[in-house]
Amino acid sequence: MSKELRFLVVDDFSTMRRIVRNLLKESGFVDADEAEDGVVALQKLRSSTFDFVVSDINMPNMNGFQLLGEIKKDDKLKHIPVLMVTAEARKEDIVLAAQQGAAGYIVKPFTKATLEDKVNHILTKTGLK
Repeated sequence: MSKELRFLVVDDFSTMRRIVRNLLKESGFVDADEAEDGVVALQKLRSSTFDFVVSDINMPNMNGFQLLGEIKKDDKLKHIPVLMVTAEARKEDIVLAAQQGAAGYIVKPFTKATLEDKVNHILTKTGLK
């Protein structure tokens, strides 16, 4: 069942979006869409159905924390797990992500195994797997 989940990959860097999508595909998660920032991501989340969000933190217009906040205060979206991705492993960011309801946190660069393990752990924890 988990392999049919729909992912939204949010990152302002198109190469990073492609890398994450390819890693998800290699892990068996073939249905993924992309957004270049939180504003576009929120529009897509509100106009379509997604099961999982993988979001960068540092983005223009609306960053990952702002996007996470918008998702968590929207009754139609707050059930969607959000995996935060960042290039900076700052302790305060990890704490803030957890406090705001992020399902997980990984630091770039990461391997397929890291992403796959984190996604599968979150899916198991949230009952989506």
